[in-house]
Formats: sequence, structure tokens, C-alpha cells
Amino acid sequence: MKKTSTRLADGRELIYFDLRDDTVRDAVDRRPLERTVTTSEIRRDELLGDSVAVASHRQGRTYHPPADECPLCPTQGDRLSEIPDSSYDVVVFENRFPSLAGDSGRCEVVCFTSDHDASFASLTEEQARLVLDAWTDRTSELSHLSSVEQVFCFENRGAEIGVTLGHPHGQIYAYPFTTPRTALMLRSLASHREATGGENLFDAVLARELAGERLVLETAHWAAFVPYAAHWPYEVHLYPKRRVPDLLALDEAARTEFPQVYLELLKRFDRIFGEGEPPTPYIAAWHQAPFGALAEFDGVSRDDFALHLELFTIRRTSGKLKFLAGSESGMNVFINDVPPERAAERLREVASNER
Repeated sequence: MKKTSTRLADGRELIYFDLRDDTVRDAVDRRPLERTVTTSEIRRDELLGDSVAVASHRQGRTYHPPADECPLCPTQGDRLSEIPDSSYDVVVFENRFPSLAGDSGRCEVVCFTSDHDASFASLTEEQARLVLDAWTDRTSELSHLSSVEQVFCFENRGAEIGVTLGHPHGQIYAYPFTTPRTALMLRSLASHREATGGENLFDAVLARELAGERLVLETAHWAAFVPYAAHWPYEVHLYPKRRVPDLLALDEAARTEFPQVYLELLKRFDRIFGEGEPPTPYIAAWHQAPFGALAEFDGVSRDDFALHLELFTIRRTSGKLKFLAGSESGMNVFINDVPPERAAERLREVASNER
């Protein structure tokens, strides 16, 4: 992998990640852009104890442009985009309309491929590995920023999820705090350790699922399963078998095997609802240990946390979505229409013939 960092016309950082070491990236952003001005601020909810990012400048962000005006495609002639070069393998750049900025963190866009009509599932294993390397690099770099406590790499896929740009891409949020969902995991981790005399909760969950009926896919270094209390109709958690706190700590064997496993899961997701159905909308979310101090979680260390990816869809059956209505949105109590055991069975049924 070759990494080349440059700047866009308004001063934002853009980074090329290339498969070939001899690739030269010297294209200049020819757009007449002014410096990006953001209004992001973090507000603390005193009752719930969580935080909200207020970012009114995002109202003007690009919204469902036609394919020939996609800002994530490479620049071609006088058609100028966010990527100055005429081609790329993987590219990462600072979001022009960030939810988090400055002392409130940082937001980046990750373009998985220059092919506008592709998807992550259609990438080659070599391309998928390059994306993994880019996620890892950005996790490392962002973790060193003084304003950053946790790094979150994710992909929103599909208009049903709220995606406004059709080009295959994901995002990275670098938060200035430990996110509420991670804090809940850390508290559960501490409570379980105390109740069991030292057992790691993540290890216990993985061991149980490896031996159970909700296992979807297992390889030498990875395991994918539908969790016992899945919130979403089809939800899969992907764990490296060797517990590590973040992407940086994955060994080479796990990195090499990841593309095969993850591409297989994504292909299965597109088969859940049968032939002829539109691509399955999903969210793919990496959970990594925070980089700040964890003293408030009863002595839990970063090494106690388990890196894992959560992949889920809001489609509950053909043509129908799972909406977060009164119980989910009002009280954060999910009601799942698909039994996790049945979801796991279906995800095993639609195994790719390519494997």
C-alpha cells in the first residue's frame, strides 16, 4: 500500500491509498473553493448523560446529485469533483459538511472505489484489504489528535438508510468523547467481570455463539453470528477470534482473511430477500475501544474491549422496513419481528456459491 497526503482547494486533507507503490498522485484541485466554515458544537444532555452534535451547516450538503455530477467520482476534464485525480483505488478526505470539527472532533469520507456503480460487496479481496488498511491508518492517525477519544469507521448503504450520495463510500467519525453505546458495553464488561471473578464478557459471548445455533460463518480467524438479543431483523456481529481492542491490533493472519469473510457476509445480505429484490440497505459499524482513560469503568482497560463489526439492515421483509416507532424511539426498547435463530438460519441458507 502507498499512502499520499495532499490538500484540497479549501485546505481540507485528502489521502490516496494505492495498491501500487509506484503510483504518483500530484493532481491539483482546480475548484475555486473558499475555506470551509462549520458551526459544529457538542451539547451535553443533563438528563440522559449523553451528547448531541449540533451542526446546522449540514443543511446545505449535497443531496442526491445525478450520477454525472457525483462529487465522489474522479475528476474528468472540466468535471471537477472532491477527488482531483482522474482515477483512484481508495481515497479518504475531510468531510466538507462535517458533524464534528475542530475541538469537537473530525469527520472523514472513505471512497471504496472510483467505480460509481460498484458496491463494497463487488470489490475484489485485494480492494477490500486496501479499505481495511485505510481504516487502520485513519484510526491510528486520528487517535493522536488531542480532540479525539474514539474512532468510528462505518458504512451507510442505501437510500432507505438516508444515504444522499450513491457512490460506494463510508465515513469515519472521530469523537471527542466515549460514545454512549460503547460506554454501555464497558459498564457491562466491568459488571460481568466482578460477578464472575474475572471472566471477560466479550470472550464469554463469542464462546457461546461459536457453540450455538446462531453462528452464521466461521473461519480460522473470524466468527460471524446473529446475537441472542438482536435489535434488528437481520443483524450479524463479526469478531476476530483473538480478542483485540482495535483495528491496529489485528495480526496479519486476521487481516489477510478479513476480505474473504466480510465480502461473503455482504453478498449473503443481498440474498436475504430472494432474487429480483433491490440491494439490501444496511449499516456496517466497527466498534473499537476508546483511546481515552477508562477509569470510570471500574478499572476496565482497553485490552478488555473486543473489536467487532456490527452489520444490520432495517428491511424486515420484502418491501417492508423496520421503523423506529414509539417503543424504540421513545423508550429505546427494540421490538424485533424476526427471531435471531431464524435470521441466522436464513443467512446460512444464502451462502455464496463462490466460496
